[in-house]
Amino acid sequence: MATRVLSTEQAKTAISQMQAIISGGLAEQITKLDGQGQTLSDSNVWDGPLAEQFRGQIWPDTKKALDRAQEELGQLREQLNKISQNIMAAGGGG
Repeated sequence: MATRVLSTEQAKTAISQMQAIISGGLAEQITKLDGQGQTLSDSNVWDGPLAEQFRGQIWPDTKKALDRAQEELGQLREQLNKISQNIMAAGGGG
């Protein structure tokens, strides 16, 4: 049974655009968001009942999700590079 290999221009464009989004600012925006969350977690900057809730529950949960997203974006970037290399090796680089 033959294995189908298909690489359209649309696929190559989608890969390039995903790489650009990741490299062009998404990861940087997550880092900036993290920094602002750290600032709001400082009781010398913001305090009170809502601030305590933010520091104790909201921010720790969000921080974990942001860290996980950063890690997964790194893994996605690696996979996209492999896919792109495979497309080029299969003759789809023209």
